[in-house]
Amino acid sequence: MRFYSKLRPAFIEAKSGRRASFGSSSSFFTKESFSSESFLGKSFLGSFLLALVACCFLCLNPLSAQEKRYTLSGSIKDNSNGEEIIGATVLVKELSGVGAVTNEYGFFSLTLPAGEYTILYQFLGYETQEEKINLTQNQTVSIRLGESAAALSEVVITDKELNENVESVQISKNTLDMAQVKKLPAVFGEVDVMRTITLLPGVQNAGEGTAGLFVRGGANDQNLILLDDAPVYNGSHLLGFFSVFNPDAVRDVQLYKAGIPTQYGGRLSSIIDVRMKNGSDQNFMASGGIGSISSRLTVESPIGDKASFMLSGRRTYADMFLKLSPDADLRQNRLYFYDFNAKVNLKIDDKNRIFLSGYFGRDVFGFGENFGLSWGNNTGTLRWNHIFNQKLFLNTTLIYSSFDYGFDVGQGVQNFTWKSGLQDMEIKFDFDYFLNPKNTLVFGMQNVYHRFTPVSITPQDETSIFQKFALDEKYALETALYIGNEQKISDRLMIQYGLRYSMFQNLGATREFVYEEGKPRSDRTITDTIHYKKFEPYSFYGGLEPRLSFRYKLDKNSSIKGAYNRTRQYIQTVSTNTASLPFDRWIGSNTYIPPQIGDQIALGYFRNLKENEYELSVEAYYKDMRNQIDVLDGADLFLNNNIEEALAAGRAWAYGAEFLLRKNMGKTTGWVSYTYSKVQRQIDGINAGIAYSPRYDRPHNLAIVVSHQFNDRVTLAGNFVYNTGAAVTYPVGRYLVGDELIPYYEEGKRNAYRLPAYHRADISLTIDGKNKKQRWWSGSWNFSLYNFYNRKNAFTIYFRPEQDGNGNPTNSGKTEAVKTTLFGIIPSVTYNFKIVPAKK
Repeated sequence: MRFYSKLRPAFIEAKSGRRASFGSSSSFFTKESFSSESFLGKSFLGSFLLALVACCFLCLNPLSAQEKRYTLSGSIKDNSNGEEIIGATVLVKELSGVGAVTNEYGFFSLTLPAGEYTILYQFLGYETQEEKINLTQNQTVSIRLGESAAALSEVVITDKELNENVESVQISKNTLDMAQVKKLPAVFGEVDVMRTITLLPGVQNAGEGTAGLFVRGGANDQNLILLDDAPVYNGSHLLGFFSVFNPDAVRDVQLYKAGIPTQYGGRLSSIIDVRMKNGSDQNFMASGGIGSISSRLTVESPIGDKASFMLSGRRTYADMFLKLSPDADLRQNRLYFYDFNAKVNLKIDDKNRIFLSGYFGRDVFGFGENFGLSWGNNTGTLRWNHIFNQKLFLNTTLIYSSFDYGFDVGQGVQNFTWKSGLQDMEIKFDFDYFLNPKNTLVFGMQNVYHRFTPVSITPQDETSIFQKFALDEKYALETALYIGNEQKISDRLMIQYGLRYSMFQNLGATREFVYEEGKPRSDRTITDTIHYKKFEPYSFYGGLEPRLSFRYKLDKNSSIKGAYNRTRQYIQTVSTNTASLPFDRWIGSNTYIPPQIGDQIALGYFRNLKENEYELSVEAYYKDMRNQIDVLDGADLFLNNNIEEALAAGRAWAYGAEFLLRKNMGKTTGWVSYTYSKVQRQIDGINAGIAYSPRYDRPHNLAIVVSHQFNDRVTLAGNFVYNTGAAVTYPVGRYLVGDELIPYYEEGKRNAYRLPAYHRADISLTIDGKNKKQRWWSGSWNFSLYNFYNRKNAFTIYFRPEQDGNGNPTNSGKTEAVKTTLFGIIPSVTYNFKIVPAKK
């Protein structure tokens, strides 16, 4: 009977189409109805589904039955190392506007009427290949593009076709190739993927000493970071100064802020898709760097005729310098991070290829024998690419991902070890079906098994006063089905549309609590406990996620784009921290915590200037987010087995405008980006129900990036960033309890104040060695200054009784504000090198 009563609200909801409510009005969690009635309503979803089915039928070319048609398919790779080229174009010279683009695995397919054609294979920075074919049967080709000699004489900071920003249907997408990123300022001796992303419009970081990205008003946990399809739950080292992505091991990065394709889901704000190098299939190669802060080494090589590998490692060594200190206490401290990337790929035959890749990384901080903390990610990806025929491509992927953090306290009898984390196991099937030159279908299925390990505490020895303790582990299954199509209606109009259905099912073995109806959830209002056996399902959620994008060309140099997408997020973090840290607790949706749901609309104008030398874009967006959780004042998160008691949920909304002017060619390149944005939350039970700004609401964001190549060997680069100060809560008074001063906070003023504005400039100088033909290696020196004008940016501001110049209390009864800063100027020197076969 108890099991029936637990499921009954969800059953009634599914049958009646009404919303079921749990808990009190002071912290309302509402479970969305199965009929998906919200925001744009039932009629929109029903109409969209019918339109999707109709379009899938209409995209069949009626001429295919009237004339013989054949398919040209194959792959396009970099001639120097065999890496697949993503986004290379295949154009038919005789047919204006007819062509194809390679997918993320370098594969393309193009179906044409029988006949003779001239095919152009091209990609920016590479020599165009021209090939004449007589298409009287299906043909498969393997194309290798060599680097363009003309491209070597100038800096080009885009890896895209020069007019792709105008031609592509995708809005709010940025693609970064590492050849592009390496032209940017190399702070701390090496370029960084995540740091580059924060210089793009609509993206900001959490500030110095904190990790995380915030995209278009979304929280840090609303970004899905993928490394070879495996989710990375913490993307930063050293609290945000480095990312987990070693630049020597990365091939390319794609950032989606809106118009998210149907194959992606699970997060509300953005997708960051990072791909590792496959490893050179031509020659042994090595590259790396030796610096004052970190060093790294990458090797890649073919294995016989059908396989290749890549290995890459990196480590900082501040702890090694500490061991040279005359202070015995400092010598015991530990401060470093390391990461390791590995990948191997095997070509079985022309239709089958297997990839195996992994990442292992960890941050370690230790302060003597009394305290230490660490966190890290581990991922593994096994992928099988299979070509059924010239039109149908399958990617099957097995994925493992884990993130854990913990700390050790070793103070006498108060010693213990704290651990927490989560693990994912996933299988997914992704199909590409190249229907005809005007339609490309994608469809597939994804299954993820989540395991949440909130907290486990273990005494280090028998003298400890602590006993072994652990919160309940939680388990869940997340599944998604999707289908989408990119369709070219005419030379001017192109659309991308699709539908995704996602679902989330909690699983045992675990227990859930039943609370007294109509009263706030707390330990005192628990009326029952329901125990679930291993793999026993409970608390089901699911719903549709429509996606729609369009591009309308005004002329050959300009276009208008728009997009709408709905996304659902079933796992998230909870934290009392004012900024994102690796110790935020991950939780899944359950009976009382419904999934987050986001709807975003974006519209933009894109234009190229001066023969594609400059590109300009202006975008505006509005995002509505429901079931946004926040922590109730005074709530305990870390040792709370009933996490729903500490949370309340409501809605959030964000809007903004983004401007980008980029110079792509010439000796001087770079961009200027500016974003105005606003984000608000409104949650009953928090801030007296009044809308408030989360800490990451920073309306004004400006970034200037410039790189100038003086000659073939010397490049000077710099960047400047300016952000509105983070939103914070300040006390408005204080009162005395015994001998202790307690700050007083005014109700309804959460995050009503701001830290001073943040701004900083970095600069780097790169000097390449002489490139002599007889040398089997090449090298370069990089000199960089982080925060070179020594701006003292505020990390926090706190209040204390007034002190004199010697730090003694003045007993004046006055209070003073004190600003804390983390970093001034940080210089670094790095020698970067590359080992290549001897030139003949």
